[in-house]
Amino acid sequence: MQHLDETTRTELEAAAFRRLLRHLDEHKEVQNIDLMILADFCRNCLSKWLMTAAEERGAELDYDKAREYVYGMPYAEWKEKYQQEATPEQQAAFEARHAPKQPSTRQNNEESAQNG
Repeated sequence: MQHLDETTRTELEAAAFRRLLRHLDEHKEVQNIDLMILADFCRNCLSKWLMTAAEERGAELDYDKAREYVYGMPYAEWKEKYQQEATPEQQAAFEARHAPKQPSTRQNNEESAQNG
């Protein structure tokens, strides 16, 4: 994509990000813990990355608003409607995936997976 001008590349990246959000919205059965196990990110991570990008550009975007954008509704509503309790198998897979990480990173990832 280096042959594209910066504006076009940014527009394509933004379109791909919006498509990713739609895809996640269409597949609410995919739990955040599953995403964390397989890909080491989840909807909450996307929210945090969005918030960080806003901060880097001097824009105001708090975590709740970022999550509402990513989830397509207030987080509490999404959690009530769609989040399932993690199974023992999911918890074990999560722990195995994240065991090699530093404790502070692992704790943050556990909180992300459980909160989303």
